[in-house]
Order: sequence, then structure tokens, then C-alpha cells
Amino acid sequence: MEEVWIFLGLLALGYIAGSVTEQQHYASIKAREHRTSRVPVYNIGAKQPLPDAKGAQLFVGSVVISSDYFKAFLASLSKLVGGQIFAYESLLDRGRREALLRMKEDAIRWGAKKVINVRLETSTIGNSSGDSGILSVEIIAYGTGIK
Repeated sequence: MEEVWIFLGLLALGYIAGSVTEQQHYASIKAREHRTSRVPVYNIGAKQPLPDAKGAQLFVGSVVISSDYFKAFLASLSKLVGGQIFAYESLLDRGRREALLRMKEDAIRWGAKKVINVRLETSTIGNSSGDSGILSVEIIAYGTGIK
């Protein structure tokens, strides 16, 4: 019986700590997105002319974000019945947005007026054998900053 209480306690702790951390991170992301909105980020097609790139440099932003215990538990329940795993969607959203912000903030410090041909790479970090439900994702954003 004691193990059940420990398990429920960990679930509750994971839910509370994870929710607070996620809300704080989203608030930080929104404020930083507002501050960096003056520098556009976009892709140029193969047939479009490239802008003048006398002052150009590659910028990279990367982040590793881990799920909390509660989300890992919900995801393991979702795996039983299949379908979309909503518990991890905010994890990926936060990761993508944070990586893009880190890239843009670095480009802004350098003096970039825009960042072109932005790409995102994602990889999973963790135990793929299913022994642990905890998942971490690494997301890297990179693009060319132009002065």
C-alpha cells in the first residue's frame, strides 16, 4: 500500500512542478518573442533571388527539454490505446519556440536585420526500449543572419 502512495505522490508532484515550470517557460517565451519580433525569420525558395549577403553569418540555437513524470505517465497510458499523445505536444512546441528564440537572440546581438533559410532538427534523447517513460528532446534551429 505504501508503494501506491509513493506512486500517487510522485504523480502529483510531477503534475504540479511540471505545470508551474511549463507556465513559467511559456511566459518567458512569449515575452522574448515579442522583444525579437522586429527581426523576421523566413525561408527563400529555390527560384527566389537571395538578398544581399555581404554581412552574413550562420546562427544556431539549441535546447534540450525533458518531460515531467506526470506527462510521461499520461503518454504511457496513451500508448496502450494508440492515437495522438497530447502530453508531448507542448514539450515539442516549447522546444521549437525556444530553439528559434535562442537563434534569433544570437543573431540580434550580432546585428542581423533578418534570418533566412531557417531549418529545425529534432532528435529524441532517452531510453527507446520503453523501460522509462521520461522523454527528452533536443531541438536545433539554424539559419543565416543578414545585416
